[in-house]
Amino acid sequence: MAGLGSTHLKRSPLLRKGSFGKAKRVIWLHMAGGPSSLDLFDPKPSLLKFDGKDCPEEFLSKERFAFIKGTPQLLGSPYSFKQYGESGQWISELLPHTAKVADKIAVVRSLHTTQFNHAPAQVFMATGHPFFGRPSMGSWLSWGLGSLNPDMPAFAVMLSGQFLPSGGSSCWSSGFLPSQHQGVRLMKGKDPILFLSNPEGVSRSQRRRTLDTLKTLNQHKYETHGDAETVARIEQYELAYRMQERFPDLSNLSTEPSDVLDLYGAVPGEHSFAANCLLARRLAESGVRFIQLFDWGWDSHGTGPQDDIVTSLPKQCQRTDQASAALLVDLEQRGLLEDTILIWGGEFGRTPMNEKRNGSTFLGRDHHPHAMTMWMAGGGIKEGLSYGETDDLGYLIHENPMEVHDLHATMLHLLGIEHESFTYMHQGRDFRLTDVSGKIVTDLIA
Repeated sequence: MAGLGSTHLKRSPLLRKGSFGKAKRVIWLHMAGGPSSLDLFDPKPSLLKFDGKDCPEEFLSKERFAFIKGTPQLLGSPYSFKQYGESGQWISELLPHTAKVADKIAVVRSLHTTQFNHAPAQVFMATGHPFFGRPSMGSWLSWGLGSLNPDMPAFAVMLSGQFLPSGGSSCWSSGFLPSQHQGVRLMKGKDPILFLSNPEGVSRSQRRRTLDTLKTLNQHKYETHGDAETVARIEQYELAYRMQERFPDLSNLSTEPSDVLDLYGAVPGEHSFAANCLLARRLAESGVRFIQLFDWGWDSHGTGPQDDIVTSLPKQCQRTDQASAALLVDLEQRGLLEDTILIWGGEFGRTPMNEKRNGSTFLGRDHHPHAMTMWMAGGGIKEGLSYGETDDLGYLIHENPMEVHDLHATMLHLLGIEHESFTYMHQGRDFRLTDVSGKIVTDLIA
């Protein structure tokens, strides 16, 4: 099935009959490293009861861990949980701002993945496949639906935290799709996009003449060799030129009212997750189809205070909780939430056992692919829903398991796309974001 390849939504067999879907765009807040559901969204009294006891052997046989060795001890959360809102969502004391929007979010506590190391798990969450080389979801939507504004990219990416996500640029790669559909990474500093400003001494009219000449040369090359990447290059040059007019003002957060800056906790000119969330709202208003934020620092192994659940995890929550909730509130106030899918989560969960790597006395949890929590809002998602359950220890899913392909299929459905028909021919066969799996989780849909 050929992609729409346009900045305007057109009818196509890949779109659901009679509907274009309620959602128009996605903002994905990826907490890179794997946030601990057991300390944030999934309270387990049994873990507190058996804290420090050996993990039952039934959970350990034939299990692979990233770092745990021997027989680990169960680890109850040091944090208290309460139910919030009319929906009664269970949320940790570490997320007071998220607690205030409890009735606006759907909390999925039964998501699971096949990967237990960061890079393949992040790439799997982004592309539907654990190996490098597949298109990310944002690239699929750029190719299939295009941008909502021809002067803006369809897919934008922002990073915060000390490190890049382990999956690197593969998390926003266009894979085998034409390269103009890869995510445009926004940088900190004077030029949020590389080479956005003209070189010193080069006027805008000179840049226009240069691009016209390049376009003529590239068009001749395409007509000679027929390489589609040459067309992609032309389109990328032209988009960059158009963005020069608009993007400097768009990325200038100092034009925001003080009450909005305070809502997010953002400081103009200061690179932060909060600033990225506010810029994400501005990008959504400006017609960017898919906006993805990666925030590194959620890898709570407990090897020291820099990555434990007592010192490090609260700091991560303090950096991100206010802005995450503010983004939801701001989108709703501006009438954008109803057609924007907002999603928060990581690449996997954390174990109910204390890792104790090399005898560490700090509290931490290893990688855990069998159960993790995400929350979603807007774009046709049912408000105040609590979906899925884990067992008494938070180790395995007890009710309504949901795999990564189910998540993607459901999101595509909300965007008006039939995920099984949304395919691209590559190397002699059709590929799709949901691979050969995925079902729409109708319980999540309002």
